[in-house]
Amino acid sequence: QVQLVESGGGLVQAGDSLRLSCAASGRTFSTIAMGWFRQAPGKERQFVATVSWSGSSTGYADSVKGRYTISRDNAKNTVYLQMNNLKPEDTAVYYCTARKTPYASSDPGAYDYWGQGTQVTVSS
Repeated sequence: QVQLVESGGGLVQAGDSLRLSCAASGRTFSTIAMGWFRQAPGKERQFVATVSWSGSSTGYADSVKGRYTISRDNAKNTVYLQMNNLKPEDTAVYYCTARKTPYASSDPGAYDYWGQGTQVTVSS
């Protein structure tokens, strides 16, 4: 079992930056892949970013590529999502996810554990 707790969301203006954090507990953090997804009101949950167990492999949605960076600190059992140059269309609830295998994935069905989410609101 893995418990995930997100933090760092908030209300910002377009062009600002935010860093989301996700603290994990339970299963050995350094052996599992992690991801971030988001869901805007009235829309389906969308892949944002993923990172492998070691941090050496990452993947991003086209809509955030070049603006977002996913990283992890296995010593702290934490994964981060650095979001720069935020846009109003980035407004959503952001969810941290974990899967039981070491390999990164953009498929929401590949993830076994989900956090409660943190709200990110970007005003124009």
